[in-house]
Amino acid sequence: MAAEDTLAEYRRRRNFHATREPRGDDRSASGSEPRFVVQIHDASTMHFDFRLEVDGVLKSWSVPKGPSGDPHDKRLAMPTEDHPLEYRDFEGVIAEGEYGAGTVIIWDEGTFRNRSTDKRGREIPFAEALERGHASFRLDGSKLHGDWALTRFRRGGGGEREAWLLVKSRETDAAQQRTPDPRRARSVRSGHTLRQVAAMEGEKV
Repeated sequence: MAAEDTLAEYRRRRNFHATREPRGDDRSASGSEPRFVVQIHDASTMHFDFRLEVDGVLKSWSVPKGPSGDPHDKRLAMPTEDHPLEYRDFEGVIAEGEYGAGTVIIWDEGTFRNRSTDKRGREIPFAEALERGHASFRLDGSKLHGDWALTRFRRGGGGEREAWLLVKSRETDAAQQRTPDPRRARSVRSGHTLRQVAAMEGEKV
């Protein structure tokens, strides 16, 4: 499916006269390796947004407790609508009354490599791996590093939402970044906390 089509739901939910979020007019790839971003979003409920660049858009999951470097932590990841590639640069306040109202900071960012294989051990395209329900990848960010996997455990339907698990692989570098306190965490771009970003835009948190 073309990126233009997959962004329809993203655009439908937003009033771009009232929000600084990008419309998604630039669908060019970011470089030789696809990028990822993890944003902290202080909306109606605090959560982390985990986004991976796939086929010209950011495939996105809401991770309530955030990613953990401990392989024993299986973090719930609820899929959300595809976001435009430019969203990896978004940090600021979404106005009250708008979809997703609240403050957003960029907690981590970097590149990732596809590590997904079929039952015979042959690499498969990342988009295909997601379609099958299990995708493996290696993150190279400022805070998150190493091998991870997204696994779908509920397809959705019958009144239930699709649901995934985000898990760090068991490996020698497993002891690394733990999930931060989101209210004290700082942006990897600006060094600011959620409260500081909100204050700079004249909002209260």
